Formats: sequence, structure tokens, C-alpha cells
Amino acid sequence: MTTFWNVVRVNTMMEYIELKRYKANTISLLLTFYIIFVAMMFGIQVIGDPAQAGTNTQYVIVNYIFWYFGMMTLQSIGWTISDEAMKGTLEQLFMSPVKPWKILLSRLLGTIVNHFVLVVGLLFLSMATAGEWLNLNPVSIFPILLLTLAGMIGTSFIVAGMALIFKQINSFLQILQFIVAGLTFVPLSVAPYMVAAPFVKGVDMTRQIMINGYTLADFTMGDYAWLIGNTIVYGLIGFTFYMACEKHAMQKGLLGHY
Repeated sequence: MTTFWNVVRVNTMMEYIELKRYKANTISLLLTFYIIFVAMMFGIQVIGDPAQAGTNTQYVIVNYIFWYFGMMTLQSIGWTISDEAMKGTLEQLFMSPVKPWKILLSRLLGTIVNHFVLVVGLLFLSMATAGEWLNLNPVSIFPILLLTLAGMIGTSFIVAGMALIFKQINSFLQILQFIVAGLTFVPLSVAPYMVAAPFVKGVDMTRQIMINGYTLADFTMGDYAWLIGNTIVYGLIGFTFYMACEKHAMQKGLLGHY
């Protein structure tokens, strides 16, 4: 366990160094998402209902923040595997004394920690720009956010498994951006069947806290059952799928191919 947390610490620091060293890319990433938010806010003010402008802007802030965070989480280890395969260093990763899935998980946790700091800054910048301040109750938000992230991590391992087999999945990762946008922007009140999709319930519950001032006591047992069940199901599916893909890639000798 100590070895794993050392790997997490090292990969978190590595992610931080990359974000700092390539600061132009980091700034352009944040600037792109900020411009997207400003465009959405402007669209709401121009063509939306003025009476609902404040509420709609709050929805946009929460949704696009989760869109950013979801994309960083789901794409992270898929990009890692594709990049390692392109450089010809993927086999070295699998020769490590630490299990490959643990290395990938540690890199994903490092990405989450570093981008969480960035997303908090982006959140406050967006609220200041819009003049709409959300209910940021950490006692209510963090437990639900952790379960939501666990579901995202499980889903990201599905993407990692695909990357191990097919190597070049850049087109799929680009499509994934729009899939994540649909999962985060469409509320359950409009499409209740999406409660079975990965991490949607967690996003919806967080939205209720940040916009409507909900606390943990305001949610029903059914809400928690869907959230926890969704996290467990997608966590198991993601890990099982990845391990099957890893076993297939090693049996077929695909790790050295690109």
C-alpha cells in the first residue's frame, strides 16, 4: 500500500511539473473553456428568457465545470496509453514491479488532484464573470463528488482498455468530448432514463446542492442508492473490461505494436 501511494505522489508531482513547464498549453486550455463559458452566458442573455437568466447561467456554470472535469478524467489514461505506445515505451510500463493498472490509476489520481485545483479557479472566475454565486457547501459536495469521481474512474478504465487494444483512439477521444457534454448538460428532469448512465446522478445531485441549496439530508434513500449503485457498477465494469483487454494484449503481444 505504501508503494502505491508513493507512485501516486510521484505521478501527482509529475502532472504538476508538466502543467507548470508547459504553461502556455495549460493557459490555453483554461482560456478555451472560459471563452466557451462566456459564449454560453452571452447566448443565454441574448436569446434566453430574461426571467430565468440567472438560474440558467448557474446551470451553465455547474455543467461546463463538470464537462471540463469529466473530460480530463475520462480521457487521461486513454491518452497516456496512446502516447506511451506511440513513443515505444508502453512495454516498459508493463515491466514495472508495480502492477500496470495501479500505475494508470496513480496517474489518473494525479490528473484529478491537479485539475481539481484548476477547476476551482475556473469556477470562481466564472461566477465572478457572471455575477452568480453558487452554494459551495463542501460538507455536502465532497461526499457526492468523491462517489461521482469513482464512477468516472471506472469509466476511464474502459477507455484505457480500448487504447491497449487499438492504440490509436484519438478520434474516439474527440467524440467522447461530446458524449461527456451530453451526460453533464442534460438534466435528469428532462431525460430521467439517463440516471443509468455513468456519473450523471452524481452531477445532478451536485447541481441540486450548488444551485438549489440542498444538503445531504434533502436527498432520498433512492437518490443515494442510484448514486452508490451506479458507482459500483461502472467501477466493476471498467476494471473488469480493462483487465480483460490487458490480458488479451499481453497474450497477443500487442504491447509493442503501434
